[in-house]
Amino acid sequence: MKAESFQRGGAFKFRGAYTKISSLTATALARGVVAYSSGNHAQAVALAARLLGSSATILMPEDAPAAKMEATRGYGAEVVTYDRWRENREELGEQLAAERGLELVKPYDDPLVMAGQGTTALELLEVAPELEAMVVPVGGGGLIAGCSTAAKAIRPGIHVAGVEPEAGDDTRRSLEAGERIRIEVPQTIADGLQAREPGELTFAVNRRLVDEIVTVTDEEIVDAMAFLFDRLKVVAEPSGAVGIAALLAGKLDLRGREVGVVVSGGNVGAARFAELVASRAAS
Repeated sequence: MKAESFQRGGAFKFRGAYTKISSLTATALARGVVAYSSGNHAQAVALAARLLGSSATILMPEDAPAAKMEATRGYGAEVVTYDRWRENREELGEQLAAERGLELVKPYDDPLVMAGQGTTALELLEVAPELEAMVVPVGGGGLIAGCSTAAKAIRPGIHVAGVEPEAGDDTRRSLEAGERIRIEVPQTIADGLQAREPGELTFAVNRRLVDEIVTVTDEEIVDAMAFLFDRLKVVAEPSGAVGIAALLAGKLDLRGREVGVVVSGGNVGAARFAELVASRAAS
């Protein structure tokens, strides 16, 4: 298991954000960066910008988890909110970047961001070089695009499986259709996986390298969060637990193989974690 909950910022997103921002010119760093995110990319960009002597403006949905919004501000970023159900974050981000002269750091649809996320797989294969399968959460597709690129360059025969929330299966639908499919904003507890459609660049990679996509329900996600806490003493946010959820629920036929699972983040507040686990106990 690759526990990215222990990464700086609490999730894998720091890898891509730092890779992208560290590539900017001194002039661009002085102007600052802007990003849109429900939380993990927001924190990653805010922290990376601070470490690199830049400033960050983050566009976040009004209903983003309070713990993630507070952490983003804590890293020194200016937070601008929007209504995710009525407004388009990509359009708002481009507009904000143009108005303020800021460098837009996209959450996944950027070659440098994707490459940064791929270091997750490089590190996993360093400690477990005989892996036969890798299970990766899927939102916009940047993590699995980077991981599948890295993993298959090292082990061409490795099986790469992606996991989406059942309500947010845009990548699964898109791969089946052979083109990007746009869905309504997914209503799922996995707030980090609420992409409405795969990225243009990430989809081009994933349609070539990802072997399968499966989905899990919110209830299965909470079961996985509880399992990780009880059995492995790891705190995972809903988005981070989907890979474990898929294995526990029997969604993937990987018995007999050596499997690596990316637990992509642990940014969930104590109150929210307790609420989700309590709802599981009550049901």
